[in-house]
Amino acid sequence: MRFIQLSLLIIMSLTVPCRAGDWPQIMGPSRNGHAAESESLAAKWPAGGPGLKWQRAVGSGFAGVSVFQNVAILFHRLEDQEIVEALQADTGEVIWKHQSPVSYTGSYNPNDGPIAVPLIYNNRVYVYGITGHLQCLDFKTGKQIWSRQTHKDFQVGEGFFGVGSTPIIIDDKLLVNVGGKRQNAGIVAFSLDQGRTLWQSMPDDASYSSPISVYLNGRFYAVFITRLHLIGIDPENGNILFQFPFGKRGATVNGANPVQVGRNIFATASYGVGGFWGIVEGNNTSEIWRGLKPMASQYTTPIEYDGALIGVDGRQDIGPSSLLCFDPNEQKVLWSQENYGYATLIEADGKLLILKTDGTLVMATASKEEYKELGRAQVLNTTTRALPALSNGLLFVRDTKALKCLDLNKPVQPPAASDNSSSN
Repeated sequence: MRFIQLSLLIIMSLTVPCRAGDWPQIMGPSRNGHAAESESLAAKWPAGGPGLKWQRAVGSGFAGVSVFQNVAILFHRLEDQEIVEALQADTGEVIWKHQSPVSYTGSYNPNDGPIAVPLIYNNRVYVYGITGHLQCLDFKTGKQIWSRQTHKDFQVGEGFFGVGSTPIIIDDKLLVNVGGKRQNAGIVAFSLDQGRTLWQSMPDDASYSSPISVYLNGRFYAVFITRLHLIGIDPENGNILFQFPFGKRGATVNGANPVQVGRNIFATASYGVGGFWGIVEGNNTSEIWRGLKPMASQYTTPIEYDGALIGVDGRQDIGPSSLLCFDPNEQKVLWSQENYGYATLIEADGKLLILKTDGTLVMATASKEEYKELGRAQVLNTTTRALPALSNGLLFVRDTKALKCLDLNKPVQPPAASDNSSSN
């Protein structure tokens, strides 16, 4: 069973109120890759793979969808417009569409569409575009409530791949890894109602990692990985509570999100950076270890399971990469699948849903004892980087050509026939 601390975290630091089965932000209800406990998935798939509920064409971008109250929010680019669409989750029917002009050409990568996952909170949708256009939209209508051009406001450079860090809401503030280092605006807090700047902190460039919220030692921490640091921020005022070097200068990125395991924080990156394992105790945070082994992941965030971490070691662009499970306290690998290929992960109903970048979807048992595969299917046909989303048994996957909704629910069992016979 998972740590008691994880349950406490979900109760006390969940920043996005949601119903059972919702997936309102990056990596699910608690930003940790775990689906709601109410999810009940089929134990195996038909020969052709999971059933297809619907599919539709999409534009460029690597942003996964978010889902709330049976509405999926899609964020993509078509021609010179960044487009946010609200879709009926079970049918794909368009409910509303909002678009805004964008001018961006990828220099290091041909992608020119949004990367950050939409964030749904209190009947509003927050999106962060590839050029730093931060918008708040009405969840019901798509009408823009406010917007900020963060790169212009805080003098931010373009970066290697544009913007890729999904904002987080803690209490009444929207915290964003803006990257305005010249204005001490590496991290900026905006008001939810009007988008006003509340505080700015940290002279650092932005990363492609998304922050998390943790509650430890009687207080909230907003934990960010910036371009060159792992930091804990007081969300109330932007004060730095802890800070460690993490990352390297040059042609490198920090892409995976930080992970909480009890009182510990784990961070990982490729490009010769490796992993970091620290502990938050009282007013002190200490580094326990850092190294290239057992996990140096390019952008996949590992999932905590029963105190262990399951994720990908390696890079998507040059390989090879392995799927592995390890004990972070002892840096001990518990199981490993070598040359597995790069992938992102979700845990639901005691199962791992593993979406590989070649478009293969794998279902395996969630376990720190062994890797046991339960099913495999080709669900997409081009390179797949967008994070999947799971809501009420529906899995949403996308590449740069299509968004698909797959039905992973347990089959409904017909009622048992009643015996109406009687004896004479």
